Amino acid sequence: MKISVIFTALMFISVVAFSQIAPNTYVITFKDKENNKFSIENPQDFLTEKALHRRQIYNIPVIEQDLPVTSMYVDSLKNMGFKIKNVSKWFNVAIVYTKDKELVAKARALSFVIPNKVYVSYKTKSNTNTNNTIIIEDDKNDPKFILSNLQKVIKEDNTDNIGSFSKFIFNYGRSQNQVEMLNCNYLHYNNFQGQGITMAVLDAGFYHVNELPAFDSIIANKQIIGVKDFVDKDGEVYKNDTHGMMVLSTIAGNIPGQLIGTAPKAQFYLLRTEDANSEYLIEEYNWICGAEYADSLGVDMIHSSLGYSNFDDKVNSHTYKDMNGDVAPISIGADIAAAKGILVVTSAGNEGNDPWRYISAPADADSVLSVGAVDGDRMLSYFSSRGPSYDGRVKPDVLGKGSYSTVQGRNGKVTFSFGTSFSGPIIAGAVACLWQANPEFNNMEIIDAVRKSCDRYHSPDDDYGYGIPNLEKADKYLKKLKAERENR
Repeated sequence: MKISVIFTALMFISVVAFSQIAPNTYVITFKDKENNKFSIENPQDFLTEKALHRRQIYNIPVIEQDLPVTSMYVDSLKNMGFKIKNVSKWFNVAIVYTKDKELVAKARALSFVIPNKVYVSYKTKSNTNTNNTIIIEDDKNDPKFILSNLQKVIKEDNTDNIGSFSKFIFNYGRSQNQVEMLNCNYLHYNNFQGQGITMAVLDAGFYHVNELPAFDSIIANKQIIGVKDFVDKDGEVYKNDTHGMMVLSTIAGNIPGQLIGTAPKAQFYLLRTEDANSEYLIEEYNWICGAEYADSLGVDMIHSSLGYSNFDDKVNSHTYKDMNGDVAPISIGADIAAAKGILVVTSAGNEGNDPWRYISAPADADSVLSVGAVDGDRMLSYFSSRGPSYDGRVKPDVLGKGSYSTVQGRNGKVTFSFGTSFSGPIIAGAVACLWQANPEFNNMEIIDAVRKSCDRYHSPDDDYGYGIPNLEKADKYLKKLKAERENR
């Protein structure tokens, strides 16, 4: 659906009953946002200047959905004895925990609560140097420094063909294939490496990102501008799972000669929303709260290599029929984020060779760019989740390298890994560079350009989607479109 109709659809969906979300954990839905200390007439009180700027340039109104949840409602639940785990303003809910069943009945009786929206679970929680290649040492990956040295080489070789050397100047090392497959090196060569783009990465943890070599540059340059834990609320995101660390390395890594990410100069918020020790519906709500937080801070993009279909509590598991973009809470949340002007990229899933087979949520959301996987020879990875969405839309949208992807390992060495968990962020970083090069366009126009640049755009299918993007082609398409608009 188009952004212009998202708000109407969501007003209905937001009051549909959701099931239980974790052991002894409840979703309590509020009837309204009355008695709120905030108002949409003064959005600067709850949205940052950057968030308001995004809405202004893309003509996105601030609506009641943007208002924080009424604090007195949350305080009332807290005073009753509930532990508040998270609060979602987009869904107007509180996620709470208690072992006291009597509190559930009391909550249903509250005047500001929708009675049938309180749920409980009783289940206990389980568990190369080649010919004609030049190597220029440059720890900072500075294009001006590289170009000055490159020009010396060109002069000595009596050639003016800078383009013939362009793919070597960043010394991608083992990550060369995953960058050049998308022609993202074209953008890098033209000094678009994500500068000025802020991306929130939502994942299970970012183990030792503050110490591992791939992230030396983003730490030194203060490109990580915030972290937050929506699972344990302790802020210790650097002590948790390695998955988010490896994901981030494909975007932000910078070890010349070994690993260069697709957007090594972007800025990042690292948000932990996934509990790697279990799989419950609450993680979709954590994701929604993370997306709301990112929106309030004014991020340009969200990437997550997370997907949900089957849960430990089987009663909440999704079916393929649910993969229509309008059932899974996380998919609804992803579309709301897109409606706020955020460009959302998500991995399609790794179920292609499993009984589930299809994309998982939120890859089914209609306003996100969902990414499947290919190998270094551009052949479909066997595990890449298939489309279409249940309502027949092309999914996955695009493909990136997800077999033998070059990533930072937990032991400090660069290694290989597999999954749409890596093709997704490789694409996300490339798209960040494209948007940096074409800031006049909104999130959906950038996604449209990426799709149109793909090698199967005119003949998409359920395995490859629209295919593999060509970022040079997408950039030239947008430049032409800009010129056409200016000449009208």
